[in-house]
Amino acid sequence: MNNPSKYRTVPDHLVDLGERVRLRLLRVLELEELSVGEAASVVQLPQSTVSRHLKVLADGGWIIKRAEGTATLYKLIAGELLPGMSVLWETIRVQLECEGLDPLTAKSHARNGHRALPIDLAEDTRRLAGVITDRRTDSQAFFGRVAGEWDNLRADLFGDRFTLCGLLTLLPREWTVADLGCGTGNASELLAPLVKQVYAIDQSAPMLAAAKKRLHGYTNISFLRGDMHGIPLEDSSVDATVTVLVLHHIERPLEACREIRRVLRPGGTCLIIDMMEHDRSIYKHTMGHRWLGFTEEKIGGLLIEAGFEKPRFNVLSPDPGARGPGLFACTAYAAG
Repeated sequence: MNNPSKYRTVPDHLVDLGERVRLRLLRVLELEELSVGEAASVVQLPQSTVSRHLKVLADGGWIIKRAEGTATLYKLIAGELLPGMSVLWETIRVQLECEGLDPLTAKSHARNGHRALPIDLAEDTRRLAGVITDRRTDSQAFFGRVAGEWDNLRADLFGDRFTLCGLLTLLPREWTVADLGCGTGNASELLAPLVKQVYAIDQSAPMLAAAKKRLHGYTNISFLRGDMHGIPLEDSSVDATVTVLVLHHIERPLEACREIRRVLRPGGTCLIIDMMEHDRSIYKHTMGHRWLGFTEEKIGGLLIEAGFEKPRFNVLSPDPGARGPGLFACTAYAAG
């Protein structure tokens, strides 16, 4: 590590580690060597902010950096830390990963390496995996540079949406689909050209008016006002339902899932896209969220109790520019 660490005192080291974001950065840099941009994507902070924190850690001797092309890469190599720093980091890392756990779980964690992590660390780990996956994809296709050029060329020729639109043609054309909590009609716009009928449903009159204006050219979309606790559709009247970033607003999600089951035909498909469990409680005050996301166990349990079978939970790859919590997509089938 850097020589300055030889002349630093314990209080100096504690100042270096005095901000949680630096601990999060050290944790992911112990797992993987990252550029500033990659580290910023993992911790979801501006590159300028991350660069400032990395400089503090590098100056303090906690991480090493090396140049690769035009990029600077950073890494924590625990075995190269000075002995006192190594012990300090190991102690802090274990404590960091056990925060919020009950004592028995924390002891099991320390003893067996169980990864029941605090939410922000779990999200860091998930985003780190996404960064590594993107990096591997780049390196496998014309060594990264050509892949980037090809993506730009393809987008210039054909736009950004053709792959998604092409995949959506897998939907059966005879389907009737309900877009529940349709908002301004984003999902309905994608579905309408590909299925027989779309019901765009929202409890907000302004949202529904915006959807009507946006989708006025489609003859197979019906606009209905109603909420998730009383969906304005007949029993067993649709083949699929789509609920995108809605369930976290619902006061009684189990009742809403039962309503979804009611309007679906036996064997029909329910798709829910929403936020994974997170700790951004400010959303309750600024955006009226009633739930801080959902775990796989929570959403699967709701669907099974509501009369669905085979819930399938998938974590969605985060957009590099996205600043919100992670998202999931969960599908399930109405029991016959």
